[in-house]
Amino acid sequence: MAVKLYGSVDSDATQRVQACLHEKEVEFEFVTVNTAAGENKTPGFLARSPFGEVPVLEDGAVTLFGLNISLFVTESRAITQYIAHKYDGNGTDLIMKDPVKLAVQTVWMDTENQRFDPPFSKLIEAATQGNRVGQDVRQYEKKLESVLDVYEQRLKESKYLAGDSFTLADLHHLPGMHFLRSTKAKGWFQGRPHVRAWAADILSRPAWVKVAAMSPW
Repeated sequence: MAVKLYGSVDSDATQRVQACLHEKEVEFEFVTVNTAAGENKTPGFLARSPFGEVPVLEDGAVTLFGLNISLFVTESRAITQYIAHKYDGNGTDLIMKDPVKLAVQTVWMDTENQRFDPPFSKLIEAATQGNRVGQDVRQYEKKLESVLDVYEQRLKESKYLAGDSFTLADLHHLPGMHFLRSTKAKGWFQGRPHVRAWAADILSRPAWVKVAAMSPW
């Protein structure tokens, strides 16, 4: 049975999984779910994703669904790990094999999820859905800038967050870094040359270029 990815092109969680599938060179069918029209709340879709959230990955008898909620461990990251392990022999190797290196990779994956993504999600909400957080926008910008300061120091030591090779730790940042480069926040990269070089590197990967071509931002 063919791999199917149910999602929407304006969902950063969906984009994360798309990028992973392309990196692993997994052929898949993309099924657009119009969340604005409520297609994610239909009985058929709820049978795949009980919370009515995207993305959902179907791989044979396996169905994995995602919650696009910034304060929790989002299933899109679980899906990317599943893909990286299931298709280990395909495409880019996204998981470190050495246990020490894997631990380092996990630290930076957790950093993206727990420190980078929460303020990023607030900023993208303000930009795409109207500024509902009002005066708090600068608060989230400051939080994200402080995270990028840590990244700048890390990237002085290694080309990628987990070491010398591109892994899920970097891939999980792709939607966020793409969005930031399309806003005034791109100025944050000027004083952080290592972050700027890293962002240019990962955003130029062919797998992400395919996803970015579909992105509304």
